[in-house]
Amino acid sequence: MFLWREVTITPRGYTFVMRHGQPYQTKYALIGMAHVAGEYPLYYDAINEKGLGMAGLNFVGNAFYTEPKEGKDNVAQFELIPWILGQCTSVKEARVLLERICITNTSFHESMPVSSLHWIIADQDEAITLESVREGIKIYDNPVGVLTNNPPFDRQLAGLNRYMGLSAKQPKNTFGGANELPLQAYSRGMGALGLPGDLSSESRFVRVSFVKMNSLSGDSESESVSQFFHILGSVDQQRGCCEVKEGAYEITIYTSCCNASKGIYYYTTYENHQITAVDMNKEDLNAKKSDPTSHLCVVSRSDGKTKYKFLIVKYQESSIAVVVKLLSNTFLEALKQIIYGKL
Repeated sequence: MFLWREVTITPRGYTFVMRHGQPYQTKYALIGMAHVAGEYPLYYDAINEKGLGMAGLNFVGNAFYTEPKEGKDNVAQFELIPWILGQCTSVKEARVLLERICITNTSFHESMPVSSLHWIIADQDEAITLESVREGIKIYDNPVGVLTNNPPFDRQLAGLNRYMGLSAKQPKNTFGGANELPLQAYSRGMGALGLPGDLSSESRFVRVSFVKMNSLSGDSESESVSQFFHILGSVDQQRGCCEVKEGAYEITIYTSCCNASKGIYYYTTYENHQITAVDMNKEDLNAKKSDPTSHLCVVSRSDGKTKYKFLIVKYQESSIAVVVKLLSNTFLEALKQIIYGKL
C-alpha cells in the first residue's frame, strides 16, 4: 500500500490523543515528512523548532513491540515522533522522557500494519539510537550520527572497526614490511580501498559514515545543504538494483534535511532532484481554532513526478497545518472544498 508523503507542520498547542494514555498538547512546533490520515500526521521524520530531530527507519525482523504495561508511558510506534519532538528540546531531555517508555504494538488502523522501526534522535550536540527489541528498550550513543536498517545498532557500530584503516588520503606503501616492494598508488581515492559499495544496509552504514566523517563543506547555507545531499547521495537506492519481491524494487523515495537553527526543511524526491525548501517559521506556529488562514507555495509531493501548487491550510477543527494539493484554479473554491472535507 502506497501512502502519500507530505511536508507537514504541527504547531504548538496541538492536541494529540494517545491510544493508551492521556492526551497531551505539543509544547513545540515541528516540521517533517508525514502521511496525514484524517487529522493525524504519521511522521517519517521531523525536527522541532528547538532543533531536535528524529527519524524512523525500517528495522524488520529485529523490532519488537509489546502490549501496554502498567506503570509505563505506553506509546504506540506511530505516536513516538510527535510525542518526543512535541515535548523535548534536546537529546538530554529525550533520554529522560524515554526512561519510562513502553513502545506498544498498536496499529494506527486495521488496514495499516505496525511498522518495524528503530529511530535516530539528534540535536546539534549529540545523537542517540532508540531500539525496541525482545530484550527491551535499548538506547545507544550514536557518535557517527548515522542510522540505516539491520542489524541492530551496536553491531553496526562495532562493524566500523573493520574499516579503521580507510582514509581520504593516498595510502603509504607498507606491503612486505622491511622487504618493501616498489608499489605505487595508480589512482586517486585508493586510501578508501575496501569501502563497501553494495546496497546492503550494513554496507550503506559504513559508506555513509565514512563520507560524512570526511566530508568538508563551505560556511554558507546553500553550500551546507548541497553537501548534505551529496553525502546521502552516496547511499542512494536506484530502481532495479535491489529487488524486494518479483517486479518490485527498493528505491530512495525522498531525501531530506533541515536547518535546525532556522526550521527550514529541505527535500528532494526520486523523480525530482531539485531541492525544495519549506520554512516552518513562515507559518503561524501558534495556530488556534479559528477561521483558517492560508498561504500558497510551490513544492513537490513526494512521488516527485509532477510539480503541483499546494495550499497550506490550518484546519478550522484543529490547529495542524498540512500540505494539501490545490485541485482548483479558483482559490476560494479550493478553500471551500478543504473546509467541508471534500479533499
